[in-house]
Amino acid sequence: MNASFRTAAPDALALALQDARVRSLAFFEQFAGAGMDDPFNVPLLPIVNPPLWELGHIAWFAEWYLLRGASSSAPEAALRPSLLAGSDAWFDSNTVAHDTRWSLDLPPASEIKAYCRAVLDGVLARLDSEAHSDDALYFYRLVLAHEDMHGEAFAYTLQTLGLPWPGSEPAVPSAAAAELRLDGGMVELGSRPGSGFVFDNEKWAQPCELAPFRIDATLVSNADYSRFIAAGGYREPRFWSEAGRTWLAQQQADAPRGWRREGDAWYALRFGRPCPLLESEPVRHVSLYEAQAYCAWAGRRLPSEAEWVRAAAHPGMRWGDLWEWTASPFTAFPGFAPDAYREYSAPYFGTHQVLRGASFATPERLRSTAFRNFYSPQRSDMFVGFRTCA
Repeated sequence: MNASFRTAAPDALALALQDARVRSLAFFEQFAGAGMDDPFNVPLLPIVNPPLWELGHIAWFAEWYLLRGASSSAPEAALRPSLLAGSDAWFDSNTVAHDTRWSLDLPPASEIKAYCRAVLDGVLARLDSEAHSDDALYFYRLVLAHEDMHGEAFAYTLQTLGLPWPGSEPAVPSAAAAELRLDGGMVELGSRPGSGFVFDNEKWAQPCELAPFRIDATLVSNADYSRFIAAGGYREPRFWSEAGRTWLAQQQADAPRGWRREGDAWYALRFGRPCPLLESEPVRHVSLYEAQAYCAWAGRRLPSEAEWVRAAAHPGMRWGDLWEWTASPFTAFPGFAPDAYREYSAPYFGTHQVLRGASFATPERLRSTAFRNFYSPQRSDMFVGFRTCA
């Protein structure tokens, strides 16, 4: 399925749900091959989950909304019991604190995989008789997006824990220096009613007035970022915001996550392998603070999300290789109200930053210029880069 999940018909959704599950299990087997199907063998880090817990949570989420009849994420919302006794106490991310997920008495992987199969079979059987309407297919599309996002989180975790990508590692095309000059005017942020599935943080479309601006056609490259490092960028407080200086002092960073130096050359750790750092590739695994500091050094800035949306419509702008930091804090649009998955957006307003685009690990069906991704400013484990603006 290459078309957007947002408007997918029942037959396309059925294929996509099966594809997403194949992908989730392929990632899970990479962890299992390293003994990390046992949570005891997984480092307790704030940016990862035990893969066994994550696999169970994916199935639980689908069962909660599609087989158990829950109309919201409230703990009492399910109308029917789970196929797996005890699943609510294990896999409800709203009630199971992150750091406790390593010490849960989870069933073995074989039992959780059987639960995954049973839930997916039930979902597909129910989907087979659904009408092709946005209301009827809302929760199927939500469940698909949820599994796809957790699949990408599995990919981040492979990188974080130094485990190999299943099969051939995706290539990221080179970044070529070029700049687009865009006129000012009105741009529409958000999604319109009747446009298929819409995340709650995209509601609703609103006009935004922009001044003329210039923006990089591609992402900042490793070569560009290396010059910032060589110029002492990590040692110059004037390039860093107050929050950035605090982060820098805590991290003692002198280069992006995973970069290592051998003599005068840099290499990067990619899925457990040291790889020569290709100068033409876009720089990845940088925090918001690092992106902001680079911009200050270069006499540029990050684009706002409105500027990013405007530029993404230009045929000369390449996007979708890495997620991209924007200058916009993650906030609600006027009139925001949470959807059934109440905790998807609201808890993160004001503390997270908007990222736009997609990465090489994002399924094609999830990619959209409407998608507002969001992460805390210090995160750099995602497949994330940035472009500059003026």
